[in-house]
Amino acid sequence: MAAKSTVKANVFVTLKSGVLDPQGRAVAQTLSRLGFTGVADVRVGKFIEIELDPEAAAEPRGGQGAEAQVTAMAEELLANPVIEEFRVEIVGASGDSDAGEGGQ
Repeated sequence: MAAKSTVKANVFVTLKSGVLDPQGRAVAQTLSRLGFTGVADVRVGKFIEIELDPEAAAEPRGGQGAEAQVTAMAEELLANPVIEEFRVEIVGASGDSDAGEGGQ
């Protein structure tokens, strides 16, 4: 039986440059306490993976393609436009299995 393929998109959400990042500052301080030297700054963001059905990605609302659809998702829900910016990356088709992907 063939695995159903999907279109995979990555969304990277980060704080705008002028926005204070207390979580990033806490990480930087902890890295310093752990002995990691030379860390000038840390900014913490979000990474979101979205898998789209290829048919839905081709013909979503208003006939948009996958990138336009995921961009709309980020604008409407995934990022706060007042303090965050985002980048969308379409990484192509994938099967249902997680074979070959690492992680802990």
